[in-house]
Amino acid sequence: MSRKFQHSYEVCTCKHTTLGEIIHAIKDRGASSIEEIGELTDAGTCCKSCINPSHDKGVEKMELYLEEIVNKFVKN
Repeated sequence: MSRKFQHSYEVCTCKHTTLGEIIHAIKDRGASSIEEIGELTDAGTCCKSCINPSHDKGVEKMELYLEEIVNKFVKN
């Protein structure tokens, strides 16, 4: 995830969940998986296109996926 995105960038268009809300769920609320992020923010719980490119059913691919965010912010 070398691109720069504002915290207001909408990652999940179905649930209108922003990058800032997802980062808050990870850093401040302890989410450590896509499923936990979904429980806290609803991101990735509808069409699932925002999870990763293989789930993306759109004609135009998304610029940022939940999987990328988890890989960057969740420490294993």
